[in-house]
Amino acid sequence: MWTSGRMSNAKNLFGLGVSLYFWGLMDLTTTVLSGSARPLTEGQEDNLSDKLHQRMKRSWVWNQFFVLEEYTGTDPLYVGKLHSDMDRGDGSIKYILSGEGAGIVFTIDDTTGDIHAIQRLDREERSQYTLRAQALDRRTGRPMEPESEFIIKIQDINDNEPKFLDGPYIASVPEMSPVGTSVIQVTATDADDPTYGNSARVVYSILQGQPYFSVDSRTGLIRTALMNMDREAKEYYEVIIQAKDMGGQLGGLAGTTIVNITLSDVNDNPPRFPQKHYQMSVLESAPVSSTVGRVVAKDLDEGINAEMKYSLVDGDGLDVFDINTDPNYQVGIITVRKPLSFESKKSYTLKVEGANPHLEMRFLNLGPFRDTTTVHISVEDVDEPPVFEPSIYFVEVPEDVEIGTTIQVISAKDPDVTNNSIRYSIDRSSDPGRFFYVDITSGALMTARPLDREDISWHNITVLAMELNNPSQVGSVSVTVKVLDVNDNAPEFARFYEAFVCENAKAGQLIQTVSAIDKDDPQEGQHFYYSLPPEAANNPNFTLRDNQDNTAWILTRRSGFRQHEQNTFYLPILISDNGRPVLSSTGTLTVHVCSCDDEGMVMSCSAEAYVLPVSLSRGALIAILACIFVLLVLVLLILSMRRQRKQPYIIDEEENIHENIVRYDDEGGGEEDTEAFDIAAMWNPREAQLVVKNRQDMLPEIESLSRYVPQACVMDNNVHNYVLAKLYEADMDLWAPPFDSLQTYMFEGNGSVAESLSSLQSVTTDSDQSYDYLTDWGPRFKKLAEMYGATDSSGALW
Repeated sequence: MWTSGRMSNAKNLFGLGVSLYFWGLMDLTTTVLSGSARPLTEGQEDNLSDKLHQRMKRSWVWNQFFVLEEYTGTDPLYVGKLHSDMDRGDGSIKYILSGEGAGIVFTIDDTTGDIHAIQRLDREERSQYTLRAQALDRRTGRPMEPESEFIIKIQDINDNEPKFLDGPYIASVPEMSPVGTSVIQVTATDADDPTYGNSARVVYSILQGQPYFSVDSRTGLIRTALMNMDREAKEYYEVIIQAKDMGGQLGGLAGTTIVNITLSDVNDNPPRFPQKHYQMSVLESAPVSSTVGRVVAKDLDEGINAEMKYSLVDGDGLDVFDINTDPNYQVGIITVRKPLSFESKKSYTLKVEGANPHLEMRFLNLGPFRDTTTVHISVEDVDEPPVFEPSIYFVEVPEDVEIGTTIQVISAKDPDVTNNSIRYSIDRSSDPGRFFYVDITSGALMTARPLDREDISWHNITVLAMELNNPSQVGSVSVTVKVLDVNDNAPEFARFYEAFVCENAKAGQLIQTVSAIDKDDPQEGQHFYYSLPPEAANNPNFTLRDNQDNTAWILTRRSGFRQHEQNTFYLPILISDNGRPVLSSTGTLTVHVCSCDDEGMVMSCSAEAYVLPVSLSRGALIAILACIFVLLVLVLLILSMRRQRKQPYIIDEEENIHENIVRYDDEGGGEEDTEAFDIAAMWNPREAQLVVKNRQDMLPEIESLSRYVPQACVMDNNVHNYVLAKLYEADMDLWAPPFDSLQTYMFEGNGSVAESLSSLQSVTTDSDQSYDYLTDWGPRFKKLAEMYGATDSSGALW
């Protein structure tokens, strides 16, 4: 029979020195078979009743030992004792220990059966060991008892502090949250045995973070403890939480963790402009959508709660300026909405509002969540180019208008306050043919060349206006000139007409249909009238019928045409239009006489060989040939004389006593200097070449006529007409001198108070010229009056 026992260490069992011995008696009503109990049968009960008065052999029933962890003594720790009833104390029994930790952690005295722990035990590493005990006969080694299994349990002591395995913690809570708002829950873990004592009973407390936050001692839930916590005042908090075991009693172990709490933003701050007045300026030439300036409303909130929307709510520039919100920087950008003019308005005042678009109902009492500011915008003056009024011109001009006629007066003005003088010109790239001229001071647009609608029906020219004091300021306007049609082109055949008539043709037979074209384009449409001219009105061969649809029929008037009599007829046809005035032209229809078959198909139109009459003698034929020869000689002689007359008369250089005046307008033109005209052409201009090579270094400019005319002087329209006409004649004259020659015009003008100053007419009279009027012209003409004035009878000048 096995017995076991354990002497507990008095210190480890809190002063209780108790030896635990578990004795057990076999149940009288059960039999232990393989560790299980079964009910007894009737025969077993009878046998048992006979043995009730006999002493039963006792065996020790046990199953576990207990030992404290973390033993720190120098001697092995006594665990318990194994003992068999077979052991008489004479050392004949040998105890053997096997199983988990046998011989390493636990040892047994093979004589006494005492079990000791020889290593330091840690319940958190291993809480129990399962061992087996065996009692052997020391001499024979035969088992004295069946092998039995038992457990050694490690009893816990408070040797582990609570630990926050998830720390440190990060949490956030909205600012201005009510007291008691949950923030985060922290949890501490104690490795000690929670089923034994209070070693694993944890209590939470807050070491740092009061009075802002509190912690539930049992659950570790952190809550807000102070109302109206403002993020804008303090945003970050560091809270230290402590967990202590032993229920928080004195002597318990503790662990701490840090909780970083951030106050998240709410929209509890309205926007405010740091300035109540802004002063800005913008150039009047600033384009539309350009930036004038920026305004910003400060908001202590952040993120969506700080978003801003700017708008113009009042002022005199609501239709001139606009404001947009920059979503990245939350600023209001003021831009130009319409073109500005310093001359029209020099300053504007705007009232700008900045508001939060996202509001929270519980903080509306802290509002209003909007603010306003005043913006003063000054428009700065810039030198602007001249402006045309209107901005585009459309002119209709008849194509037969005279050269120099004013067709439109172009008007421009300086929009600046200074109102500088304007000079006008034509952009020559828009009028390469130089059909027009504009007066430099008045802006009168005139024709400089004849207009031909059939050549160019539309002219799109650009007139430039330049400030006299600042030539860099140039404005422009488009002038569209429509050339109106005038009936100046006679109708003519649409093509060359050649008709054929059969020898067997009958009277009244249609041989040709003719039509005409006219370069003109009357508004009422083209309508042509066909007839035979007076000299062919009684043509015996053919007649004409006007179809009144711009075509006419040519009909035979007789029959019996013969090729050998006349194989070709030329019929003149008069074509008239419906214009005003009526224009007409004469076209000729060539009619060939042909031989045809019975069906009218042309067979041959060639004329038969001409046969001389028998009566023509040989002498007459020789006379005819002689006349033809004489005529040919005369023609050759005339051509030779004309060729000799066209050769230019060239004077020998040694006999040339004229002085050549050469004028250079540049610093040297290189090869272009060799293109100067031959001086001989000026001695005999009519002998110049037909093709005149244009000078490349000098080009005529119509504008030069008025280049030196003062602004206050307006040229008489008659003078313009005369000069432009003369220029056109010079341009069209192939025999005219080169461009840089001096043109002399003998136009004296009208309305001169001195009348004509020309001496051309003075040679027509022998009478003396009277200069008495010079005395009336004042002191400046006194000397002239003394030289040419009349004398009195005494011979003194007066």
